[in-house]
Amino acid sequence: MAEISDVYFVDGVRTPFGRAGEKGMYWNTRADDLAVKATIGLMERNAAVPADRIDDVAIAATSQTGDQGLTLGRSVAILAGLPQTVPGLAIERMCAGAMTSVTTMGASIGVGMYDLAIAGGVEHMGHHPIGSNADPNPRFVAEKMVDPGALNMGVTAERIFDRFPHLTKERSDRFGMLSQHKVQAAYDAGKLQPDLVPVAIKGADGAWGLATEDEGRRPQTTMEDLAALKTPFRPHGRVTAGTSSPLTDGATMSLLAGGGAVKELGLTPKMRMVSFAYAGVQPEIMGIGPIPSTEKALKKAGLTIDDIGLFELNEAFAIQVISLLDHFGIADDDPRVNQWGGAIAVGHPLAATGVRLMIQLAAQFAERPDVRYGLTAMCVGLGQGGSVIWENPFFDGKKRKK
Repeated sequence: MAEISDVYFVDGVRTPFGRAGEKGMYWNTRADDLAVKATIGLMERNAAVPADRIDDVAIAATSQTGDQGLTLGRSVAILAGLPQTVPGLAIERMCAGAMTSVTTMGASIGVGMYDLAIAGGVEHMGHHPIGSNADPNPRFVAEKMVDPGALNMGVTAERIFDRFPHLTKERSDRFGMLSQHKVQAAYDAGKLQPDLVPVAIKGADGAWGLATEDEGRRPQTTMEDLAALKTPFRPHGRVTAGTSSPLTDGATMSLLAGGGAVKELGLTPKMRMVSFAYAGVQPEIMGIGPIPSTEKALKKAGLTIDDIGLFELNEAFAIQVISLLDHFGIADDDPRVNQWGGAIAVGHPLAATGVRLMIQLAAQFAERPDVRYGLTAMCVGLGQGGSVIWENPFFDGKKRKK
């Protein structure tokens, strides 16, 4: 008999993230091979889990074509050497792809249908620029269902500034600069490297190398640098390359388990799923999406924003994160928020990012037994938000000494 179960995040890994395009380190690497590498790395780290016990593999990609097509969950499972008895599927919810992989597999575990599942995402934005294979229905614009600018994420970010004039460009620039500084500090302290799976890469000259860290970081960034950048989405606008996530290639993968499997296999979960929610907003201002999705997730969990001790918020754009913090009365530089930096520095390979947020939150939970709950949240193209609340299994109820 199937039984309702707790849902646990057992482990997560990712490839280093590469700069998209011909000069990026993954230009000569297939998207599905990035996902395969992450899957192999995940299973090697969790040798106590018999591969034939995996009930399903859900892998997200936004552009489901070419080397990101062909039912990724199934094709990657086969390529990664999982038994052919293990099924798989592909998921698509733009930026929240991997997050949706986790919540979909988590829900299946929660209702007792699955014991163990793999969930992740991949995006090769060099091979598949955002929207390149899409053919939006002309009715969207012709019947004024969606503002034409809604399909340009930078334009939607500019509109957050329009709606909330007190969220200034200077605040956005400062947030972008601090993201770069925090990521470098996390690298210097060895916080990010343990969860990175090295990837063999082939350069333009045919020489082989090894990708071991995120490409394209700019730790020397200053406010003066950011003030001088162009505003590509609007003349005299406020969104710049320095306050936006760069175009990025990469893959993430996680292992989820129910309470019975955790006990049977002697696993040590890193997080317990408390609640999750998705919400829709006007597509032309999609960046505010995580506000209603977070409110829904908090309500489902019976919690308030004050119960959240750590935040991992996707930095699609600095202004988008600031709008959420402002709504909930949280300072831009609150130490609970993105303490190891975020997507502005390491990149946002669309469908992969959700699990990166979870990997970083899980690592922070291990260091912070004084924190009980954490939030992973992100905005999603076409006007959506996604939020997942997690509980720290290492919580001991003791206040932390300052």
